[in-house]
Amino acid sequence: QVQLVESGGGLVQAGGSLRLSCAASGSIFSINAMAWHRQAPGKQRELVAVIVSSGNLIYADSVKGRFTISRDNAKNTVYLQMNSLKPEDTAVYYCYAAIKVEPTLTLTSYWGQGTQVTVSS
Repeated sequence: QVQLVESGGGLVQAGGSLRLSCAASGSIFSINAMAWHRQAPGKQRELVAVIVSSGNLIYADSVKGRFTISRDNAKNTVYLQMNSLKPEDTAVYYCYAAIKVEPTLTLTSYWGQGTQVTVSS
């Protein structure tokens, strides 16, 4: 099986920065894509940023220019550097990965447990 373990959330003042990490472990053959989503209270979960195996990046318009997604393939880890944080960035942030699992090589979706990010005004 595969696990995604997130870290790096917390409380920060508006204008501050946080860095989230998500490490995948287990029966991993390859990782096609890794992403961050977030869910604020009373709202639907939304995509924040995606990085695919080719290196292509996709960002939500609301975070472009402020957030940067990156990936360490050797460590099966994805990062989200969040700068110039705003109160509206407050949410639970979830890591996502599309992984080919050994031994079947079936492409399977996995989610992390979520990490709280709170931005105070």
